[in-house]
Parts: sequence; structure tokens; C-alpha cells
Amino acid sequence: MTVWDGFARFATTPVVTPPGPGAPARSLAERLAYHSQFVTVRTPAIDMLAKQVRALMLLGRHQQVTARPSLIVTGPAGAGKTTALLQVGRACHLAHIRRQGESAAGGQVPVAYVLVPPAASAKTLALEFARYLGIHATARMSQAQVVNSVCHTYRQVGVRLMLIDEIHRLNPRTTTGAQSADLLKDLTERIGATFVYAGIDVTSTPLFTGVRGEQLAARASLVDCDPFPARDGMHEPFKDLVRALENALDLRHHRPGSLVRLAPYLHARTAGRIGSLTRLVKQAALTSLLDGTERITKTTLDQVRLDHLAEQHYRPRVPTRSGSR
Repeated sequence: MTVWDGFARFATTPVVTPPGPGAPARSLAERLAYHSQFVTVRTPAIDMLAKQVRALMLLGRHQQVTARPSLIVTGPAGAGKTTALLQVGRACHLAHIRRQGESAAGGQVPVAYVLVPPAASAKTLALEFARYLGIHATARMSQAQVVNSVCHTYRQVGVRLMLIDEIHRLNPRTTTGAQSADLLKDLTERIGATFVYAGIDVTSTPLFTGVRGEQLAARASLVDCDPFPARDGMHEPFKDLVRALENALDLRHHRPGSLVRLAPYLHARTAGRIGSLTRLVKQAALTSLLDGTERITKTTLDQVRLDHLAEQHYRPRVPTRSGSR
């Protein structure tokens, strides 16, 4: 995904879909593959991010003097930040192809996706930008040479949307972190694309501290990718999410609605995090296919070991004996 060919394959590969009404039954192998990939649920965070990105891309189209405003997707681990980022990138890529046509779009790169390496120096980060487009750059080149080559090539191929993940790894309080933050500011001014960042709970990290942090905070809007609450007024967002995942299952003996009825238990298991919930449902579905039951029950779900964060959060209640201290 962090090189152009990989991202282009991701963006143009048709998404998996559940079988439609009256569709022929799929084989076990096909259904195992389907549940391994599974569907991506359109969440409010994805919708909000898509709207904000479209607006900022239009806003920045004719902005030449100062850096374009940017967005930061923030939230806890497993809340769907990277998924939201990639889905918006996919939509931008496909929209570009529709506008230009497959042949006219050849040689153009509308979207770039870069991961911030751990403890990245400015040069290391610049090399990641170079690697995405296969720009020839070596460790012996100066940082200025790499950056100049990156900026020239990115403008030449028409990058319009720049996605940068794991932004919480930057710490402007350190020398290397400050230099990396300065590099990103320089790139936003020279490449001419809309920058969208994603990171874990960025408001509680040093990212917004100091002079450099204030500059970023003054230019970036936040899109919160929070866990789903069990209830929000009259609505039940988490139950709606569970329903969407259950409707996508392709299991021959699963009872419709049985997963929705387990929504309180599923919320307790996953703390409302979409990443943990999706993994739990996928693994339970695969288990039921392999053991031949082809339905998801609480027993099936109990057998799935989730990520450590979710397992730490979940503490099932143990009934106490009457009169025990």
C-alpha cells in the first residue's frame, strides 16, 4: 500500500460484497475467502472525512501563496482511522479515473499514501515519500536533493491528495521530530496537494505543542474517529454497526438478528471499537465455516481471542454465591 502500484491495485480492486437475493450458493472456499476479507462498513467518520476532504480540495485548488488547510483523523487504536483514510483515498482515485478516463489517467497519480517511520528523521521521512513513487534516491544524497526530487515528481504526476498515516510518531519536542515536522510543512507548501493525516489520540501527544505544533494546529481540522457508543440519545450506533456486519454474513445456518441481540455483549467485548468488532465477527464466521455449524453464537464468540487491548478491557461478570463476602 505504501508504493504507488500497491495503492492503485487496492483502489481499483472491486470490494467484496455479500451475495444478493437469489444468487447461487457459493462454495466453502469462496465463503472462507469472502469472510477473510469481509465488507467495509460505511461509518459516520468515513462520511465526515470524505465531505471534509472534498471541501478542502476545492478550497485549495486555487490557493498558491500559503499552504493548504489540512485534516487530521484522530482516535484510539482500532477505531478505524486507517480504514477511513484508505477509503477516502480509494474514492478520490476512482473519481479521478472517471473524470479522466482509464487511458487519460495513465501516468497520473492522484493519491499518495505514506507511513511515518518510527523515530523518523526528516531525511528518512523524505525517503518514504520518494519510495512511494519509486523515485531514485540514495542515502548518499543530501536531504535537500531528496526533497527537491520528491517535490518535482509529485507535482509532475499530479498528486492532489496526500495521505500520511501514523502521524503520532512525530514528536516536535525532539530534534529529529522538529525537523520532520518542518519537512511536512515544507512539503505542504511545495507539492500543492491536500494533506490528510491519521494518528492515535493526537491531541494528547506532543504533536500540537510548541511553535511547530501550533502551526499545525492552526492549519489542521480534526476528524474524530471515536469508538461507537452503545446509545446516543434515541439512536443505538453500535447496534446499527452490528446489524450491518450481520447482514453481510454468508453463513447457511445463521439466524438473522441473533448477532444484533448480542450487541450489549459485543460492545463489552470490544469497547465499541470497529476494528475489534470486525475482527471478532470475521474470526467467528471463519470458525463456524470450518467446524460446519455455519452460524455465530455467543459460544462461538467466546472462543475468539481478540487483540490485547480489547481483552484487557473485557472482564466478564462472575456470579457470586448468595451470602458470600
